[in-house]
Amino acid sequence: MMNVTPVILCGGSGTRLWPLSRIGLPKQFLCLTGNESLFQQAAQRLCRLSNIDIQVAPLFIVTGEEHRFLAVEQLREIDVALGSALLEPVGRNTAPALTMAALATMEGGQDSILVVTPSDQTVADSTAFTAATQAAIQEAADGTIVILGVSPDRPESGYGYIQIDKSDAVNHAAIVKRFVEKPDEATAKAYLEEGGYFWNAGMFVLKASTWLRALERFRPDILESTRAAWNARSTDALFVRPGKTEFDAIPAESVDYAAMEHCPGSDLPIKMIPLDAGWNDLGAWDAVWKALPKDEQGNAHIGDVITTDSCNTLVHATSRLVSVVGLKDVIVVETPDAVLVTDKSHSQDVKHIVNALGKRRREEHALHRKVHRPWGWYDSIDEGERFKVKRIQVKPKASLSLQKHHHRAEHWIIVKGTAEIVNGEKTILLTENQSTYIPLGEVHRLANPGTIPLEIIEVQSGSYLGEDDIVRLEDHYGRTGK
Repeated sequence: MMNVTPVILCGGSGTRLWPLSRIGLPKQFLCLTGNESLFQQAAQRLCRLSNIDIQVAPLFIVTGEEHRFLAVEQLREIDVALGSALLEPVGRNTAPALTMAALATMEGGQDSILVVTPSDQTVADSTAFTAATQAAIQEAADGTIVILGVSPDRPESGYGYIQIDKSDAVNHAAIVKRFVEKPDEATAKAYLEEGGYFWNAGMFVLKASTWLRALERFRPDILESTRAAWNARSTDALFVRPGKTEFDAIPAESVDYAAMEHCPGSDLPIKMIPLDAGWNDLGAWDAVWKALPKDEQGNAHIGDVITTDSCNTLVHATSRLVSVVGLKDVIVVETPDAVLVTDKSHSQDVKHIVNALGKRRREEHALHRKVHRPWGWYDSIDEGERFKVKRIQVKPKASLSLQKHHHRAEHWIIVKGTAEIVNGEKTILLTENQSTYIPLGEVHRLANPGTIPLEIIEVQSGSYLGEDDIVRLEDHYGRTGK
């Protein structure tokens, strides 16, 4: 029986899919091509790998500290067991992330086969994915590094390529000759005509010890510094936090650059298994358009959309009716607080808009109007000079932190459910249509003691209404400070 640990790397911010993808809710946690998020789709694919020879352990994820509760909640929604969440204090690319997962699975003498996948891809044919991955697991059991290579269907200059030894049977693991950087258009066409070249999707299958051995051979500095951060870790239930100071010192490097590209021709065997399963990495809005079903004119619509005399468009409406007339090869993405309109051929340039928003310190750079928190969510529905109005929902048995504000007072009106409210020295219960007032500087907390979601309307008033005017005195979710 082969022991397999699935590992999902779910860092990154997906800036080219703004305004839907933002730092607070990056693309891997969005539902772009179905009813589940990309992260949920990845988790479900990996859970299907078990057979009589393969035993799959609970899922490992590597993600950022700020996304831990979002990831856990999405796994709960699809009933997927989480083995451990390794929380990066800062992004250091994929090589340190994979190294942490390998070190974690080696604890207690285990040397599991790791099936490593990004969290932001789609696979149309899950049966083909399962078959290819199970074949990769069989190959990896003897210490071989196996990569899944996507069979190209067009000359694509946006992906890296894997060249294999064409003398190997295509339906079996083929020896990898070399990794190739993103080519220009002419070179990509030559690759397609020549054959033996596959897209590098960043999906690897290998034993934990094999990865550590490869890293020790090619990048011992990354291995040493990641091991130091791992040894300084702290554990909180399923959350594992490497030492922050030590993690900051790790060189930022990808799996490919750190080790994989050096393996061909070395004494570390590396092979590739073809993946022909309708793969798409959804790197930008034009890729989303390609992955979606379309009408006879090539238009892909999500939400409340009406188009006329238009072709090859993508219109994504989130909160209202969006209509377009006479457009061709255009993408329109609407959210409650921002709208993007771009020519499809300029999809990659959306990142420049995100950079500009960051430089101007605009909230739209990082957060949606509706912001998810571990206790529920809030939606900033209106604001003006010295006031802001929020709709807040609190999950059953959840509570906000015990906190105070230096610059604002708050009025709370209960819309649905029961609220338990700490207001200074008093603790009160309020129900629908009742309200209370939280003076500026008063210590307070909102909790839901009931079994249905609690909804309130919060009206803030004061000289400064920014989200950083929060002094947390006590918090159930490990958040401290402002």
